Amino acid sequence: MRDRVVVVGGPGRVELAELDAQELREGTFRVETLYSGVSAGTELSFVKGTNPYLHVTWDAALGLFRPGRASTPYPVTRLGYMQVGRVVESRTPAVAVGEVGAMTYGHRSGWVADPLTERFVPLPDDLDPLLGVYVAHMGPICANGLLHAAADLCGADVRTLGDGVRGRRVAVVGGGVVALLTALFARRHGAASVVVVDPTPARRQVAEALGLDTLDPDADDPAVVLKTRWNHAAGDRGADVVFQCRGQDWALQLALRLLRPQGTVVDLAFYQGGADAVRLGEEFHHNGLSLRCAQIGRVPRGLAPTWDRERLSAETVELLRQYGDVIRKHLISAVVPLDEAPALLTDLADRRRTELQVVLTP
Repeated sequence: MRDRVVVVGGPGRVELAELDAQELREGTFRVETLYSGVSAGTELSFVKGTNPYLHVTWDAALGLFRPGRASTPYPVTRLGYMQVGRVVESRTPAVAVGEVGAMTYGHRSGWVADPLTERFVPLPDDLDPLLGVYVAHMGPICANGLLHAAADLCGADVRTLGDGVRGRRVAVVGGGVVALLTALFARRHGAASVVVVDPTPARRQVAEALGLDTLDPDADDPAVVLKTRWNHAAGDRGADVVFQCRGQDWALQLALRLLRPQGTVVDLAFYQGGADAVRLGEEFHHNGLSLRCAQIGRVPRGLAPTWDRERLSAETVELLRQYGDVIRKHLISAVVPLDEAPALLTDLADRRRTELQVVLTP
């Protein structure tokens, strides 16, 4: 048996290869792919050659990138983390044939997994399986952003995902998938106001179609607009929390300017360059601001026992139950065959094509 697999052989070199399928051993199960979502930020960093794992060594013990051999050298054969598969064979009682679940094995037609080492998140019958591409990893990325906001306010005593946004004024910088799902999470969990700030008209239109307020940073200064609108007390204006979801330095600088004094930016972005536009001697310094990174590799300190990835996936399922129809209609911009993935990814990397969310099908 052979699987069709999207392989990145080097910068700008993407192909669809046929590779031998793994053996179905005792305790494992095989899935056939139904849907595979493209996470443009992460995946295009491998297509463009800008991902740090391609150039240096990640020392997991020290938590440092260090000079040395690439931690993820070319060819990259496991690209992506937004898969939905149906179990077609199983040699473990933990996963039944016929089950449909969310996984993170990359763009390929099938996969053999060990439930002791890989996550399989069963999808409920009432959820469109196409939306399941968000359940295993992308949705938890966004939910983890809210969890960091909650921990910033409550420490380790976080009871619900809304503890950091409920009744508060929230700005989201960026209009991509991470930003829009994060904004919907904030609205679902009781934020008093949610405003998406992005310079791309098409992305603001999608945000508005999802029922979110928007601002164009290339029109009026959004920091002036929101600080005029959101008044807490004399000398205390602006967003309670900003979710920064665009991996560019100007976006981080804007996020800092949107905050009220002593507010917090929760950063979900993946930066692949420098940060010349970030002015730490300006609002960051004079307003006593905080910056927290909400990278999906960990939840806030002290919350791992109660807020594991399974719980974040469960929160994602509930978000999709509430907003699934509009997400399917407005957020997913293209569904294309797996055979077209190489051309699609190179076109996206070279900006010959623009999509918000692409889902690949076998």
